[in-house]
Amino acid sequence: MHQLTNYINGEKVPPAGGAYLDNINPATGAVFSKVPDSDAADVEAAVAAADRAFPIWSKTPADERSRILLRMADLIESRLDEFARAETDDNGKCLSLARTVDIPRAVKNLRFFATAILHTQSESHVTDGQALNYTLRKPRGVCGLISPWNLPLYLFTWKIAPAIATGNTAVAKPSEVTPVTAAMLADVAIEAGLPAGVLNIVHGLGAKAGAAIVSHPKITTISFTGGTVTGRAIAAVAAPMFKKISLELGGKNPTIVFADADMKKALPTSVRAAFANQGQICLCGSRLFVERSICDDFTAKFVAAAKQIRVGDPLEESSAMGALVSKAQLDKVSQYVALAKEEGGEILCGGEPPAPVNDRCKNGYFVQPTVIAGLSHSCRVNQEEIFGPVVSIIPFDDEKQVIDMANSTPYGLSASIWTENLNRAHRVAEGVQSGTIWINTWLLRDLRVPFGGMKQSGVGREGGDEAIRFFTEPKNVCIATPND
Repeated sequence: MHQLTNYINGEKVPPAGGAYLDNINPATGAVFSKVPDSDAADVEAAVAAADRAFPIWSKTPADERSRILLRMADLIESRLDEFARAETDDNGKCLSLARTVDIPRAVKNLRFFATAILHTQSESHVTDGQALNYTLRKPRGVCGLISPWNLPLYLFTWKIAPAIATGNTAVAKPSEVTPVTAAMLADVAIEAGLPAGVLNIVHGLGAKAGAAIVSHPKITTISFTGGTVTGRAIAAVAAPMFKKISLELGGKNPTIVFADADMKKALPTSVRAAFANQGQICLCGSRLFVERSICDDFTAKFVAAAKQIRVGDPLEESSAMGALVSKAQLDKVSQYVALAKEEGGEILCGGEPPAPVNDRCKNGYFVQPTVIAGLSHSCRVNQEEIFGPVVSIIPFDDEKQVIDMANSTPYGLSASIWTENLNRAHRVAEGVQSGTIWINTWLLRDLRVPFGGMKQSGVGREGGDEAIRFFTEPKNVCIATPND
């Protein structure tokens, strides 16, 4: 059985305490590797290595940093199938999705920030002929980067790439549920020639390794993607230490469909938004608001489409949905389906495991796409993040009502609006409290734009220039100009 290692100071090393956690393949329910159960001692070693590396790496020319990151991107791309298979075994998602979306986007992350640092600019201001002010942006130091399990390599590299591209060093912790592609990234870093200590990867539990990263006094910056409860705990520790933090947290995202929407696009995209990656994307549209005049017809077609989604072995090309990431996640989804029934909802389809997928996957964590009707927008199922293939359909009568219902949750990460009326699109986009609004599309990402949530969906913005700004510290220099 494969035993993963930490990556500290340029070397692959076992955990200091010698303890390991089981890593389970969600599609089979079987242990397929062991992941280090790291603790504060491992984090201390990683921070020490990152701290030693920072003075040299921060002064390394941008084109050299860029060259190494581009080499890392090339190496991942050359091993795309290997990375995709590892992510499928680790996460339970369909191999086709990992191959065409997750791993290519990780490559894009590295390439984007590797080239972005070659085109940054500084601000300068002439002050009434008396002085010239200019702003320098300097790397912040040792950064703590903690990523989630739903898009393992994609979100891991989204943090690592801007952090080290801008001259910082990093101590990064992937989710203990999906550690394999992060361990493979260590091999890529070594082969690409990334200097020792620039990137350190520490595996383990959030309560041990993650907590040690957040509380370490030499880590100046924390970037975390995950649940709101954990984000709140991180903020409580980091705020008194005056660390710079970015928290990308939960979502309960609305998809809003008006009667004039182009149904040839709105229907299939709304289905994809609900069930992509088993509904385990923070941007999935789990609340589907449909204008009342078309709601019955839209619901019937939506349910029919959901029933056509094949839940199966993620290694089979014919499978459109794989397994949920863990038994705990399957239990959580099942509990919310039961709660929906208690709250008066009608299960239109799904809510149960599919027929046995195959012998290999007989113990996997599978559930059918689930569509619920008849629930109030204010009930728990429509207020709390489920993070699974469960969508609730809610009719609405007018713009004001749907904006109020969309804004009723404590979250504000993203929203999709479907209408052919441009003025309405702008009005509703202005009214909905979400950090990202898609109009007549979903999950169309541009790495140049800021990304993050409102309310309990997070603090700060990542992506593009915002990421470069986050990982650098502005320093203003004012030069007095001589008087004539």
